[in-house]
Amino acid sequence: MSVPNGPVTPDFTREWWEVTPGERFIIRASVAETAGLYTMLEVVADPRNGVPLHVHANEEEHFVILEGHVHLVYGDQSVELSAGEAVTVKRGTAHAWCNLSDRIARMLIIFAPGNLEKTFRLIGSLKGDDLAAVLESNESDGSTIVGPPPFDDVYTVLSPRPRP
Repeated sequence: MSVPNGPVTPDFTREWWEVTPGERFIIRASVAETAGLYTMLEVVADPRNGVPLHVHANEEEHFVILEGHVHLVYGDQSVELSAGEAVTVKRGTAHAWCNLSDRIARMLIIFAPGNLEKTFRLIGSLKGDDLAAVLESNESDGSTIVGPPPFDDVYTVLSPRPRP
């Protein structure tokens, strides 16, 4: 694949989508714009929102914290990342993140290559109501949930926050 020559026209029609109540995302750079090399999401997580332990078979996942704090468990490591910090999780490494603070966390998540964009677009189209379809699609895209979140009392796609 080659990267397009010249500037890519930004898509200003993008919208924020919900993964689960308390976790929203927007696609900041799409696979179409990067010729499939990566996709970049901006994620905003309310306090106590996170993800279950999972593995990506095909993608590296790079986290850049923009605001707040994110706890990340990956492999045998556990770190708290603050605004301005970043870490990369290699493909095949079990990992999970959570916002354990009392304020929102905002981060960029970059998947390389960008194949998981398809799963996130499915998540956005479902409005969070058919998580079985999301999980099924997720596994077919090379990602597998391998356990519950390694944090106590958190909301995830497996245990969503009640809708207001």
